[in-house]
Amino acid sequence: MAIPAVDAGVRAHIGMPRRDFLRLVALAAAAVGLPSSAVAKIVSAAAKGKKPSVIWLHFQECTGCSESLLRTTHPELADLILNLVSLDYHETLFAAAGKQAEQARKSAMAANAGKYVLVVEGAIPTKDGGVYCKVGGQTAEAMLRECAAQAGAIIAIGSCSSWGGLSSTPPNPTGAVGVAEVVQSKPVVTIPGCPPNPYNFLGTVLQYATFGTLPELDQLGRPKFAYGRTIHEDCPRRAHFDAGRFAHQFGDSGHRAGHCLYLLGCKGPYTHASCAVANFSELPGIWPVGIGHPCIGCTEQKIGFKVAAYTPMEPPPSPRPVLASEVEKPRAPGGGINTAVASVAGLAAGAGLTLGVMTVRNGRAKAPPPDGAPPEHDDSSAS
Repeated sequence: MAIPAVDAGVRAHIGMPRRDFLRLVALAAAAVGLPSSAVAKIVSAAAKGKKPSVIWLHFQECTGCSESLLRTTHPELADLILNLVSLDYHETLFAAAGKQAEQARKSAMAANAGKYVLVVEGAIPTKDGGVYCKVGGQTAEAMLRECAAQAGAIIAIGSCSSWGGLSSTPPNPTGAVGVAEVVQSKPVVTIPGCPPNPYNFLGTVLQYATFGTLPELDQLGRPKFAYGRTIHEDCPRRAHFDAGRFAHQFGDSGHRAGHCLYLLGCKGPYTHASCAVANFSELPGIWPVGIGHPCIGCTEQKIGFKVAAYTPMEPPPSPRPVLASEVEKPRAPGGGINTAVASVAGLAAGAGLTLGVMTVRNGRAKAPPPDGAPPEHDDSSAS
């Protein structure tokens, strides 16, 4: 039974019946993995007219991160920006422009000092005084520093703002860097991806808005709930990798049959992201590997847009057979050797698969980076 005061408060500040708002909040919380207790907290805050202020900056980028957010349905973007948060500045979605837009940004910063969520989309050019990106006559670097100074939380959405992305590809003529290289006095949550799954962003914002905390982060500032595992671990083509079934060129029988794309340059074994388990735009299978293209490692600073010698369209350099001496014998939970898995590892080694070194841990084979590629992060602490 609805509490009259709460129901009236929701209607007054949200503009919809409490029952409808409760359904919306429950959908949003479930979509991003928040506990059921978050629902009551969000509804209670809404009844008091408290919605987190969000200031969203655009710098060197293609707006793909905002575009991916536009495709969310749980909640829809209109519900998100009108009912769950207060999107007080966003150049792409703003009706205002010029002086009116800049005044809205400054007013929101003053009214919510120390509380607003600052979202940054795009890299920040630092060369030649930052002249390569200006908004309202102000350089991107100066605007970022100004907005970050009073922000309650800072989120870098997309690979460009997380670590420089495509704009920082060598020779990096504009000196493009990520947010954390400019703002070093506060923690920066990075949500890399080109584009990232919008629910990784929504989960972070709603947790901060509800509990005033940020999710647990890895050493690169990425939320562990979304970047704690490699794509390879949960890839739908993993069974083909384990069985030694690979596509050797685009359009061959293996490629058409959905076999593993490792030999076509897939960087899934050392790319941390949730693409394999979190659908984009609620459409199953709509991601690079799902449509038959190798992962390019866009969530990894040292891989995506950086590994020129091992491109997405080429096989890994110098593939060689797995040597039996390089295979660590996995152990069963009781401490003994898991003979079934060890036998499979032995057969794979004997078959001479051209995969590079595979290390078998806990009964699962993992392929390390090929020669010249960055090593896989140690994610033992992220599990």
